[in-house]
Amino acid sequence: MIYGPTVLFALGEGAVIPLIPIIAARLGADVALAALVASVLVVGQLCGNLPAGWAVARIGERLTMAIAGTLSLLGVVGMVFAPVLGVFAASVFLIGFCAAGFGLARHSFMTTRVPLAFRARALSVLGGTFRLGMFVGPFVAAGLLALFGDEHAAIWFFGGCLVATVLLVLFGPDPEKQVPVQTRPNRDSSMAEDTGEAVTGSIPTSERVGVFRTMWRFRTVLSRLGLAAASLSAVRSARQVVLPLWGFSIGLDAQTIALVVGISGAIDFALFYASGQVMDRFGRLWAALPAMVLMGLGFLALAVTHDLDSSAMWFAMFAAVLGVGNGLSSGILLTLGADVSPKSDPAPFLGSWRTLTDAGGALSPLLVSGITAVWSLSIATGAVGVMALLGAVAFVRWVPRFVPRVRE
Repeated sequence: MIYGPTVLFALGEGAVIPLIPIIAARLGADVALAALVASVLVVGQLCGNLPAGWAVARIGERLTMAIAGTLSLLGVVGMVFAPVLGVFAASVFLIGFCAAGFGLARHSFMTTRVPLAFRARALSVLGGTFRLGMFVGPFVAAGLLALFGDEHAAIWFFGGCLVATVLLVLFGPDPEKQVPVQTRPNRDSSMAEDTGEAVTGSIPTSERVGVFRTMWRFRTVLSRLGLAAASLSAVRSARQVVLPLWGFSIGLDAQTIALVVGISGAIDFALFYASGQVMDRFGRLWAALPAMVLMGLGFLALAVTHDLDSSAMWFAMFAAVLGVGNGLSSGILLTLGADVSPKSDPAPFLGSWRTLTDAGGALSPLLVSGITAVWSLSIATGAVGVMALLGAVAFVRWVPRFVPRVRE
């Protein structure tokens, strides 16, 4: 009941995402417009985080997930029967908007109910469920395309996953009632040092201050550690854009590019639990710092290989390096958000936190595109590497200040 609904939602979404540009093109979009329609999913998720924080704080995680799943079904129907590109884009936006509510509800649940001693492992598994869906989903879509010869089959598959998700959430055991809340008495600020000793009980009574007042109250941590987290999200998003473009730029065929990117994704997925182990045993910085440094150096090294005779070999090698770096960071954004959120009512804060991190992920492809248009893909790739190293410095500076020390 904790991970199952997330797996189902991510699996269906992962099957649909690769087909969004294709369906958009069939509805009359050119290449640039099809890419814009695909990015609407991220924009929807970005716009949905703050309303999701409001909803979770007032009606709870379970109802928020059920409503988000039901509204996503409307988006599925709109994608299948869209007569024009505008309706299709609006349906994609709605699914992204609902995905934000779904993800934040589960994040808030884990934040209040998982003891600090193994919080990172639990949240890394949660992050791994999203990775699982995004990794397996495209293969499911490929199988459905081979079987039915119609892209809409994958969308109907997503609809089936959503129906199963809503039924599981509504009629399965309610984790909110079965899993006790972990509270820490006498803590008046999320910036206080945490001993890691959890006390089982109910959420303490406190005023619900709302999303925007929460943003103002925690503006210090959001503007410092939050921006460091946004840089990690930006580097992750840039990896998804740079690798296919790089393969195309050096003359590789689509099948080879897909194979290299797929291997990088498999490495990424394989390391998700290791990241949680490192964070719980040694601290959050020991996952964030190596991941950012490794990805930063990987992008910088890749940037100088474009015109080499062995560019294809270097592309495959550094794609694997970036996969390792991304895998080592699995769950770190979820965990840091949980660590610094207010203990009594984390949902509004998490809405702000996820808005920052999603904004980093949404702006990064635009940055890569702009730099490539003005200069070159190599310079854009190097810029991403520099951003990763600056983000590593920010983590070193702000994680020890804001994040509770982990003690066994």
